[in-house]
Amino acid sequence: MGNAILYIEDNPDNMMLVKRALEARGYVLLEAFNGIAGVELAEREDVDLILLDINLPDIDGYEVARRVRASKKYALAYTPIIAITANALKGDAEKALSAGCDVYMSKPINIRELWARVEAFVPAPEGRDN
Repeated sequence: MGNAILYIEDNPDNMMLVKRALEARGYVLLEAFNGIAGVELAEREDVDLILLDINLPDIDGYEVARRVRASKKYALAYTPIIAITANALKGDAEKALSAGCDVYMSKPINIRELWARVEAFVPAPEGRDN
């Protein structure tokens, strides 16, 4: 297993925060700033995990998750998806899970929780002492 993580997020500040946090642990972060670009990147590149904002400017994260799961690229049916969203209404977590996400995290992003969630699916790269 590799260490490539795709983050689909339209907020540049959130993107930078997650990029710095994950690269500090040795992961490679691929960036997409809208849903359609994220789906295309997932289909083009080999990714081990997808971090997915729900509120995107074109298609929402629920639709992104559904498209990833329905992709002709077989591996995407099983690639873990972590929804990261400011949506905190009752039912939002269930909606994300039913769309194909594996885990639901709320914003603001807690870096320690992010590391733990990511490492549960994709172990930190070899040679990295955590």
